[in-house]
Amino acid sequence: MTDAQQQMPPLPAVSGGIVPYLSPSNASEAADFYIKAFGAQDLYRIPPDEQGRTMHIHLVINGNSLMLSDFYPEHGYPPEKPGAFTLHLQVDDVDTWFERAAAAGCEVVLPVQLMFWGDRYGQVRDPYGFLWSIATTPKA
Repeated sequence: MTDAQQQMPPLPAVSGGIVPYLSPSNASEAADFYIKAFGAQDLYRIPPDEQGRTMHIHLVINGNSLMLSDFYPEHGYPPEKPGAFTLHLQVDDVDTWFERAAAAGCEVVLPVQLMFWGDRYGQVRDPYGFLWSIATTPKA
């Protein structure tokens, strides 16, 4: 084990089944935005390297982990192509979550509305280009 590894605090447990690992244009800035827009909890950050890049950030949003890192093309981690996938949040109050995201600076793509499958559902795009869908299944 290297000296740097011995100085690192232990990693927090990962929550959820499939955990997205994003590489936005600025991982630290994106993490701060997700805290504001989606109420994320910041569990762990590796300090920036000598080039100012952050290798790993662990957030929890609505009980599930979301991982972030800056681009590391020299190690096979190029930027994602935002729009190739959607991050979905199933929440208890879609209106509150949606309004907070929009107020924080997300672009409204699809306003919240009742969908044919029964959910109240809407979509926003964050400043890093990632599409988020947010929904609540109304109680019967």
